Order: sequence, then structure tokens, then C-alpha cells
Amino acid sequence: MNVKKFIANSSREAWRQVREALGPDAVILSNRNIPDGVEILAMANEDMTTLVAPGAAREAVARPQAASLQQQTSLPPAPQPKRPALLSSPVAQQPSRAPRAESSGPLLDQQPLGRAVSKEAEQADARVWRSRSSRAAQESGQDQPPRSSLPEFDGKDYDEILSEVMSEIRSMRGVLETQLAEISWGGTQKREPLKAQVMKEMLAAGFSASLSRLITENLPSNSKSQDIMFWVKSVLARNLSTLANESELLENGGVFAMVGPTGVGKTTTTAKLAARCVMRHGSGKLALITTDGYRIGGYEQLRIYGKILGVMVHSVKDETDLRIALEELKGKHTVLIDTAGVGQRDQMVAEQDAMLAGAGVDIKRLLCLNATATGGTLNEVVHAYSSSGLAGCIVTKLDEAATIGNVLDVVIRHKLNLHYVANGQRVPEDLHVANKLYLADRAFKQKRETAPFEFQEGELPGVIGPTALSMNDKGLREVTFG
Repeated sequence: MNVKKFIANSSREAWRQVREALGPDAVILSNRNIPDGVEILAMANEDMTTLVAPGAAREAVARPQAASLQQQTSLPPAPQPKRPALLSSPVAQQPSRAPRAESSGPLLDQQPLGRAVSKEAEQADARVWRSRSSRAAQESGQDQPPRSSLPEFDGKDYDEILSEVMSEIRSMRGVLETQLAEISWGGTQKREPLKAQVMKEMLAAGFSASLSRLITENLPSNSKSQDIMFWVKSVLARNLSTLANESELLENGGVFAMVGPTGVGKTTTTAKLAARCVMRHGSGKLALITTDGYRIGGYEQLRIYGKILGVMVHSVKDETDLRIALEELKGKHTVLIDTAGVGQRDQMVAEQDAMLAGAGVDIKRLLCLNATATGGTLNEVVHAYSSSGLAGCIVTKLDEAATIGNVLDVVIRHKLNLHYVANGQRVPEDLHVANKLYLADRAFKQKRETAPFEFQEGELPGVIGPTALSMNDKGLREVTFG
């Protein structure tokens, strides 16, 4: 049997090689994926006679011998079975390209580039495959045949095909849920206009569509428009975690590191906290450390603040320097570390975390969040910097933000402990302990300049529809209403 192997980068290229080498009537024996691409085993149509069942071949050889023996013994020839009428037709009498063995065995049904076995041979192959699969399953102690024994379809096994089908089903489910949510919300706007009004207010304040929808769907019934917004603000305030008083941070002391992307105000925030510590405990109980060796003037800026406060500023470059510095400053009540600004997608975030974790001291990380950033950006920043755990966060640039619902949304979603809010550059005046009721109320008042970017009633169904999948966010499942 002259079987040839063809290997190519794709199935189309492999089939082209088969046609060029064996012609358009070649028979494909197997097709599978290999590390180098696709492997096809094929043979010429003229060689198909070698695939005749062995019993049929022996019978074909034995017939002439039997005829010769009958002639020698002068016995009458055995009666031949009558052929069906279909075989006597002119079409059936035409000679085929490959000689057929005149036997009672199964005849081969030749098909170009297809399966070259008759129905009987196909059933025999299936019985052989089932027996091999069951035997392999018994040897391996499994109820199902091993994955390697499963037949392949265009180079893919059952697991891959099932995975693709499930992916398509999930995609269709998402589309249906989105469309149903749009239709449902369109009807809700007409039946309950108060919900539509609350949704518009929350979106205009900068809150995400998913959190806005969650709160809107849980609005108390029979509420007046004057009271409903008070309820919304109380829910937001209830889900904000803040310091009960500043003594929780300043009295206990410890080592704190300001972390966050470039330009969020870490150095200024460090100076504001340093001034508060000096006013409460004196300059002798405080130490400042900077790891910012990248930004021009970063160390000089903190050194000037330290000179004003009468506090020495130490500069470190790596984990070893930080360990030595903290060992020398272990008698200080409070140590504040100003880290270098690193973008949330930079691999240096992990290196900075490793340096702080390897210092041999429990360093509490305080993440600085820029109130002017979008909710998506803030969410990405929290994910990047929370891998090693965060003691809390500080919202900066509150005075520059057109809306603050975006940063409050992220704080609620990630259950961050909000310590301070900063609303200016003055040291130390523009740093305040976070007041949850004030922040929730301010979120809905600070939207005068956002009118061109607010959603209209006709646009709300398209905004709310895609939130069907995001409603399963773990942070949103933990939101409380009572």
C-alpha cells in the first residue's frame, strides 16, 4: 500500500500538496494537527484495491483454483448467484479505473478526497474502534475512552469542539441578556419615572452604570422624590469605610508608604501627613524616607519640606538601603516613605512591592487615588497596587475633579478604607479626614459643568443594558442597603 505523508502549515496548503502529488481523486486516510502544522496521510485512487478485506482477497484468489479443480474432476460448475438487475445496467457494466475483485466481499466506493470505504467497511471500522476504546478504558480504569483515542474532526477533538460550542452559547446568552435588559429598562422608564431620574442623577455624578443600576433596582417603594435622593446618599455613605477619627492613624504610629502612579500627589500628601505628626508628637518622633531616585527634583522637594519641619530626610535606592534605614530609625514613632511614581501597567509596580515587603518591617501601604481620573483608570490602579494588600487610600485633587462619583464608586467596589481627602496644595491645611456623609452629598452637587456629557432618557437603555453581566461583580454583591 503506497501511502504518502504531507505536512504543511495549514489544511488548505496540505490539500493542495495532495492534489498536486496524487491528483483530485486521491483518498485522504487521516488528517490531524501536529506541532509543525497539519499532517495528512493519503494514497492514490489506483491503490485502493490494496484496502480490500483480506477474506475477500483470499476468496478472489481461491475462485480460479476452484474452477480449475472442477475442470480436472469433470464436475459440473457450481451455480452462480443471480446478479441484481442494477449490476446489469449499462452504467454498472462500464469498467472502473481500479480493477474490482469479483467476490462476495464488500466493494469499495471510491469518492474523490473523501472517505473511500463502503457502508459495510465503515461499520466494521466503527466496531473495531469501539472495541479498542472499551479495551483502553478497561485498562486505564476509566468509564470513558481516553482523550487520545477519540476521533478527530478537522484536527479538533471532542473537548475542543465542546469548548467552542460553550463559548458560542455564552456569547449568545450575553447578547440576549443585554437586549432584554434594554427592553426592560425602556418599560421601567415609562412605569416608574422616579427610577429613571435617580439613574440619570447617579450617572451624571460619575458613578458607574452597574452600581447605579444596583441602587436604582433596590429603591424603596412609595417614596417621594424629595426623600429618595437622601436614601441614595445614605446608602453610599453606609458603604464607604472611613476612619472614625484621626487618632487611629497618628496615635498608633508605624511605618507608612505612599504608593500610586506618577503625578497623583504622593510627595505633597507625605508632607501634609508629616506636618500633622510634627504638630502632635514633635519633629523628634518623625522620620522621612524617599525612594524616588527617578524624578528630577523629587528628593529635593521632600528635603525642603523636611527642612521646614525640622525632620531629616533619608534617600534609599533598593531593598538593602531601605532595610538599613529602617533599622536605624526603629526608635521613631512614625516613619513616612515617599515612593517613586509608577504607572499601573509598569512591571516596576511588582519590584516596588517586593522592595517594601522585603524591608523586614511591617510597612502599611496607603494608595493615593487621583479624583480627576476616570473610573476605569482608578479600577486598574487599585488592581495593580492591591496585590500585596493596602492599609487604606487617600483621595487627592478633590478640588480639581468635575465629578467625584467615579472615585467613590471604586472605593466602595474594592472596600478600601478611606483615610484622608486632599483638596489643594497647601501644607498641611488641605488635608482632611474623610467624612462619608459629606462626600456622598457633594457627589450630587458638583456636576454643574457636566451637562454636555450627561445621558438623555433615550440613551439610558443602551447604557444600562450592557451592565447585565457586571452585576455579578464581587464588590457589588457586598453592597448593603439597610
